[in-house]
Amino acid sequence: MGTCTKTRIVKIGNSRGIRIPKLLLDQAELGDDVEIELREGQLVVRPVRLPRQGWDAKYAEMARLGDDKLLDPEIVSLSSWDNDEWGW
Repeated sequence: MGTCTKTRIVKIGNSRGIRIPKLLLDQAELGDDVEIELREGQLVVRPVRLPRQGWDAKYAEMARLGDDKLLDPEIVSLSSWDNDEWGW
């Protein structure tokens, strides 16, 4: 199990909240926006991840390693539509 710490639930207006120590925030890479999920009686807090976040860096790394080539050298069409109907 990872880092564990004890904290208190505090009243914030009509709601309640917790203070999360900086050490845990840094280790979990939590920013200003988080998702909270109730799972089997536990609250799971995780950073909000945007779709395709980090893809640019991954593609750049693939290009650097020469791993960004098409697997099929030539695309074979199963119909004549590409040649007859599509304008190149």
